[in-house]
Amino acid sequence: MAQPALQKLMRIEPWLKRSVPVLIFVFLLVVMSARALWLINERAEVDNVGRASLELMAGRAANAITSAELTGFPVTSAGDIERLLIRELPRNAIADGRYFIVADAANTVIAQRGGTTDRRGLDAPTLLEGGQPLLLFGTGAGVGSITVDDVPYLGACAKAVTGGLTACAVQSRDALMAGWQSDVSINIALFAAMAGTMLVLLYAYYAQISRTSEADQLFEDMQQSVDTALQRGHCGLWDWDLARGRIYWSRSMFAMLGYDAAEEVLSFHQLGALIHPDDNNLIDIAEEAVSEEISSMDRHLRMRHADGHFVRMRVRTEIVERAGSRHLVGIAVDVSEQDRLKQISKRTSANLTAALESTSESFAIWDANDRLVLCNKKFFQFYGLTPDTLPIGTPRDQFMKIMRQPIHEIVIQNGGHTGRSRTVQRQIADGRWLQINDRTTPDGGTISIGADVSKLKQEEEKALQSEQQLMASMETLSQMQRKEQEKAEALEELNSRFLAEKERAEAASQAKTEFLANVSHELRTPLNAILGFSQMMQQQTYGPLGSDKYDEYIGDIHESGAFLLNVINDILQVSRIEAGTFEMECEDVNLSELASETVQMLAVQAEQKNISVVTEISDGMYLSADRRALKQILINLLSNAVKFTGDAGQVTIRAKCVGGKSI
Repeated sequence: MAQPALQKLMRIEPWLKRSVPVLIFVFLLVVMSARALWLINERAEVDNVGRASLELMAGRAANAITSAELTGFPVTSAGDIERLLIRELPRNAIADGRYFIVADAANTVIAQRGGTTDRRGLDAPTLLEGGQPLLLFGTGAGVGSITVDDVPYLGACAKAVTGGLTACAVQSRDALMAGWQSDVSINIALFAAMAGTMLVLLYAYYAQISRTSEADQLFEDMQQSVDTALQRGHCGLWDWDLARGRIYWSRSMFAMLGYDAAEEVLSFHQLGALIHPDDNNLIDIAEEAVSEEISSMDRHLRMRHADGHFVRMRVRTEIVERAGSRHLVGIAVDVSEQDRLKQISKRTSANLTAALESTSESFAIWDANDRLVLCNKKFFQFYGLTPDTLPIGTPRDQFMKIMRQPIHEIVIQNGGHTGRSRTVQRQIADGRWLQINDRTTPDGGTISIGADVSKLKQEEEKALQSEQQLMASMETLSQMQRKEQEKAEALEELNSRFLAEKERAEAASQAKTEFLANVSHELRTPLNAILGFSQMMQQQTYGPLGSDKYDEYIGDIHESGAFLLNVINDILQVSRIEAGTFEMECEDVNLSELASETVQMLAVQAEQKNISVVTEISDGMYLSADRRALKQILINLLSNAVKFTGDAGQVTIRAKCVGGKSI
């Protein structure tokens, strides 16, 4: 079978000898050109990514400063700014020769993160040579080339909305391009190695073809290589001599069926004994081939393995005229594994379809051309459609025209320059709110998932009403404070009129002033907790409302509001205390619960200073006391402890029984 091919190879061998060097040269030239273009594109990509990252980090630093100002925690010192940068910027922000500086309104560097040299106190325009436009226009100037200590850098600046501060990110060009330069060196080395290898192969090729005495061995090696490749590919050669009724099989064919290749030619009877009775129509195939009714054969045959089981083979052959005889020549491939995978894929597809139909959310997949690929019944219900009006393959533009149009739409998140990935909320005619999440797939398509969020919207409205009620309560407290101030002024006037009671009036005025200071302090503590937790719920820090974490925050807000009510009651009872008619309401107080409530009210203040508050009180410890007064005492003690404890410190609350009493 290989003899004709070998003769053709011998005739074209001289031309092949002459063309090999040219082909190798062209190949090396193409490879070199391709790698050079790749390196040029990679350098541009590294520069673009570095600039985008620099501008993004500068903007993030400025936004962090602005956010701190707007949320009531202004940065007032270089240490505050540097700690803010450490917390807000990622850990790798100062890697690869990058560092950050913050300049005040006078362009003086007041804070720095990263870098090997302390730049604080320097004039920013002098330090960033050529960076005056960046300092002047901020993000409007983009990313510019600057010089720092006679070294080329990239710089990006962003101005904080409040405070007159400017955050600048500085990136060393040499550090930015270090990875690309390493790639250039590696590519040069690899190209040199490949060129050397190709030259060595060229020498080996000419040396090999000159050894004509080893032609027979080479032929055998080639035949062995073909057999090995066929065996590795789970396929075998098939040559059916129709006139003589003999079938030639390659060794790989015998190996696939588990037989020893003692004889590579089978008789018609031997082959028929190996084929499954339901597939054994070889006689019909031979007759059709001889009568020229067919010119090729593509059949699936089950053939008996040496172990007794049947292997599914796909035999693909064509009729070839050879020496006046017809041959069906082709290959046979083991497709047993392919059939098994098809069955698995079919079951998986059925399970996926069942899962999509059982979910309470709508689901649809659009391909890269925005055509419908798959959807479930919930998808039709959400948009008021039927499978007849929206068949598979419908363009998305057409779907947008025929779907049930919303009466109101809110875009919550819109990411990506293509606009394909986004999250929107739509209110339909029956008053329900639907949230649609569109996400881009790796192949350029879109997955659309919809859910009914009507209950979530109702909870948002309730939270807004609670916030309005809280603001009204705060206004009432402010009016009461003004009244207390007016009362203090009246006492002062009374003190001037009645000189005989001067000493007693002065003592009462001093007590009143201290009491108002304590009231102001006590009002600030629960208000901070209320504002902090409500702000986290408003920003949805832990995702959409409905999270268990928000339930915990709602409890904290309620507890802080109750505490404010107790403080107001304390204010109203001032007159009782002065008159000596105030009475303690003693009860059995669980010290562990009381301490936990107090710690929760001051959690926001402790988190701002990174202070951990530890409670070491057993659950079964009780104390007979006025709960409100005892809680006021614990709040005063714990608030002062947090206030005068350094950052990243620890405050511990302990209680124990001594002689039958809790201390």
